[in-house]
Amino acid sequence: MKNDSVASGGGRPWWLGLAILVMGALWLNGARSIASTTNYVGVGPAAIVLAVGLGLVLLGFLLIVQALKGQLASHSEDEEEAPFSRPAFLMALAGVGVPLLTIRWLGFPFSAMLAFTLVTHAFGSRRTLLDLGIGALIASLAWLGFSRLGISLGPFFPLLG
Repeated sequence: MKNDSVASGGGRPWWLGLAILVMGALWLNGARSIASTTNYVGVGPAAIVLAVGLGLVLLGFLLIVQALKGQLASHSEDEEEAPFSRPAFLMALAGVGVPLLTIRWLGFPFSAMLAFTLVTHAFGSRRTLLDLGIGALIASLAWLGFSRLGISLGPFFPLLG
């Protein structure tokens, strides 16, 4: 019965949609400040930032509309919610932060590999070597793909020179 207030109209989280909409507006504003040089088929570095910003604005707007109409899904009583896990949250947060701290001296592929492994562990995986291998493969393919497009992500492994 704890979610009856959302289903009956009280406590609708319209503010969540507003927060997402504002976040999208901030991304769109940030895209304006990125230089408009193009590298490949007229798509510049601001294209992804612009796409994410537009997506966030659209999803925020739709969430506000659903909240005001009372169409948000609510959990039934027989569904169990997983409890919040502080260690898992902190590990996922570390996965997001690792590239910020290591990309200059480890390079994109190794930083992305470590981030992938931390996030998979936060979601419950305990196959460290497999996660490292998959992360290395995905990150190396991404690095290679970007370098083929003429977009530099830096050297593959800066410590090698």
